[in-house]
Amino acid sequence: MVIITEEMIKQFQTLMEKADEPLKDTFQKMHDGHPRENLVRFLKARDGNVANAHKMLIDSLNWRLQNGIDHILTKPINPSDLYRAIRDSQLTGMSGYSKDGLPVFAVGVGRSTYDKASMNYYIQSHIQMNEYRDRVIMPSATKKFGRYINTCIKILDMTGLKISALNQMKLLSAISTVDDLNYPEKTETYYIVNAPYIFSACWKVVRPLLQERTKKKVQVLSGSGRDELLKIMDFDSLPHFCRRDGSGSSRNSRDGTESDCFSLDHPFHREMYAYVKEQAARVEPVAPVRHASFHVNVPEPDPEDLKIARTIECEFQRLGNQNGVSH
Repeated sequence: MVIITEEMIKQFQTLMEKADEPLKDTFQKMHDGHPRENLVRFLKARDGNVANAHKMLIDSLNWRLQNGIDHILTKPINPSDLYRAIRDSQLTGMSGYSKDGLPVFAVGVGRSTYDKASMNYYIQSHIQMNEYRDRVIMPSATKKFGRYINTCIKILDMTGLKISALNQMKLLSAISTVDDLNYPEKTETYYIVNAPYIFSACWKVVRPLLQERTKKKVQVLSGSGRDELLKIMDFDSLPHFCRRDGSGSSRNSRDGTESDCFSLDHPFHREMYAYVKEQAARVEPVAPVRHASFHVNVPEPDPEDLKIARTIECEFQRLGNQNGVSH
């Protein structure tokens, strides 16, 4: 892994001082008083190459300006659309904090049914969740735990993953591209749990294609991962699908919406939506809060990411044909 040196940071800072004022303004909103740490994120994402990291950051800032990302938390999504985006697409929620203060996010990859949802709605809600995480959750964690926190942990539940997941590749590729290019190095570790055979088979093929720093971030845990995860977080911070021994999870295993971090009744979702409505009301205090949706341009993916996506597609198709399943 490349070590980010003081000289690299200074060179990057010098380049950013030459940026246009609108870019400087949106960068200030992004780093929220921690410019150095955010420069380091982009340097890590480009293996310490200052010129490449600078281009990546400038492209990201332009993307934020062109798509109004700085104001996305003032645009509440209609509750039914938000529900549709999260429930029918890829389930996401926050279950708590690790012992060292990192927010723990759960992603129900295996439960996705993208064919029933609008890609645009989901990308918008995904970006809103990213921004809420960066502007509200992480600053709150920083204050609570007394140290700067700028990364999170993600636990990916593969329960129910099927060949039909191939239909979701377009959506998954889009949000992966958004995250890789505009929210780099925001995830400390990805924990894969409840992995069925189809995931294990694909992982063997995909893993060699990943960059070394990405490989080190991904850990495939046995079964629900409960015992391993309890080493880094308390029981109350475990996602509901990790609270049982063994593999798999079911609706019957949940002990109400308070523990189901995918439910829109969960405190995380209620608080996030309330925050968005409050921000919208501050922007337009006279007019009633209007629910909105708007199109966000997805940047062109990295060629290496396209290669990985195609490899996954080919492996899913191979497994489908092998088992006599039509894709």
